[in-house]
Amino acid sequence: MNDRIVFLVDDDEAIRHSASFMLRHAGFTVKTFPDGLVFLDSVKSEDEGCILLDVRMPGMDGLAVQSTLNRRGINMPVIILTGHGDVPVAVEAMKGGAIEFLEKPYEKKALVAAIENAYELLDNQATDDRRGREAAAKLSALTPRERQVLECLVEGLTNKGIAEALSISPRTVEIHRAHMMEKLQVDSLSAALRIAFLAGIGADGH
Repeated sequence: MNDRIVFLVDDDEAIRHSASFMLRHAGFTVKTFPDGLVFLDSVKSEDEGCILLDVRMPGMDGLAVQSTLNRRGINMPVIILTGHGDVPVAVEAMKGGAIEFLEKPYEKKALVAAIENAYELLDNQATDDRRGREAAAKLSALTPRERQVLECLVEGLTNKGIAEALSISPRTVEIHRAHMMEKLQVDSLSAALRIAFLAGIGADGH
């Protein structure tokens, strides 16, 4: 796809301006929207591209926008933009199909990498079954405790929350989490969650 379009939905005008400037310089075509309702009025099922979606917006939050897109059968890859402390909301968004979340303030490199990844997913949608099998194989390397830690992360729990849920110390959680990330060959929570969801952990009704 030559014309790689990014739909940027964020009520913060400064972020819309700076992110669209960055992305245009990186070679993307950017369409910006000040809130979810304006975006939903504009987007069509035949549109192709990637959606950058802010979680906290007045009127209609990102999760509601995402839910509406799903109902309409609009399945462009969604990257969630979240403020500090919104990780449980971002996890909920990933359960709804978002491919990644970025915490503000995000670096240009991370933003561009996330969008490149979204386009890679678009190009490789036919390989979903293979990716699911690969994810399941990676999970099979985890110990039962490491898998429990991952399942707790899927539920949106913090390290402290995991420690309480599993009756172990936060330090022990950190050790299990580090081992789990190493075995999954990932360096971010969103990447670990992607593998979990591909393998069917936390996929409601799957």
